[in-house]
Amino acid sequence: MELVDIKNELEQMERKLANFRGSLDLSEKEKRIAELEAKMSEPGFWDDQKASKKVIDESNRLKETVNGFKELQAAYDDLEVSYELVKEEEDEELRKELEEGMDALTHKLNDYELQLLLSEPYDKNNAILELHPGAGGTESQDWASMLLRMYKRWADKKGFTVETLDYLPGDEAGVKSVTLLIKGHNAYGYLKAEKGVHRLVRISPFDSSGRRHTSFVSCNVMPEIDDDVDVQVNPEDLKIDTYRSSGAGGQHVNTTDSAVRITHIPTNTIVTCQSERSQIKNRETAMKMLYAKLYQLKIEEQQKEIDELRGEQKEIGWGSQIRSYVFHPYNMVKDHRTSIETGNTSAVMDGEIDMFIDAYLRTMVS
Repeated sequence: MELVDIKNELEQMERKLANFRGSLDLSEKEKRIAELEAKMSEPGFWDDQKASKKVIDESNRLKETVNGFKELQAAYDDLEVSYELVKEEEDEELRKELEEGMDALTHKLNDYELQLLLSEPYDKNNAILELHPGAGGTESQDWASMLLRMYKRWADKKGFTVETLDYLPGDEAGVKSVTLLIKGHNAYGYLKAEKGVHRLVRISPFDSSGRRHTSFVSCNVMPEIDDDVDVQVNPEDLKIDTYRSSGAGGQHVNTTDSAVRITHIPTNTIVTCQSERSQIKNRETAMKMLYAKLYQLKIEEQQKEIDELRGEQKEIGWGSQIRSYVFHPYNMVKDHRTSIETGNTSAVMDGEIDMFIDAYLRTMVS
């Protein structure tokens, strides 16, 4: 890379940092952090666990934003010093280190910018992700298991943890349905980009004639939320059933009726949880899932009203897939909302889906 190109890239980085600084109002954020830390040091702070958790969470979010910016600024300052040294001394090793440092900072700036875009009320929360195969029996159920692996791999690369809340194995292969709790900062903010229908085209391993098949799986994503959100649940509207839990291949089968199914009768919303051996814990988790689903229904209803006022019509059904995964007659994964595509299907199925998430989230604020 020529020195003039290095200088131009550094100037672009400087402008981006200046934009961050202008939009963040760092002094106000630091002032708020000081206020929250003062609250944490007050006697009786821990008396109300729920209130104290909110204070701590807010403080941690603000610190992450402020400290993240300071780290980016410090990295940029180091690059500027290196650039001045490279100008004075034609040291190829030093130039190589400078270029590598610039590449690393470019990625960090993009990641930081994306995190700033996640500003919706529940973007920072954990995510509840559900996969439901469409028509097609074993084909679609196998496709669901492939997506399940993909999301687990993605979560692992992000440093997130994954809990299986509910799992119903397929009759021959794959899964009939699965619900995951993906824990990590901004998990919902990222994964909300995955909500929709995912379409697979491939030569079926279950077809002895070697024919090409198309399969569909619906992915639903909700934020994990507490029961203090603006969603009213009347206990009389709930039907609660218990049953014996089961796992894939007979694993984790309990001898007691610890699994819980809750039906919200007015909306016919059903949630199930069998991840714990304790019926009480499964019930608590199922209630959290119910609040998340009812909150989602409320938001979708509000959006529907807005769309009707605007005169917008959105197609609903298997024809409205968000992404296609083609394994035959060529290799390609394409997101139909952003037109982002890649021929490296194996990397995508190993969890490399950030390119799709990033592009979609940026279109939401553009």
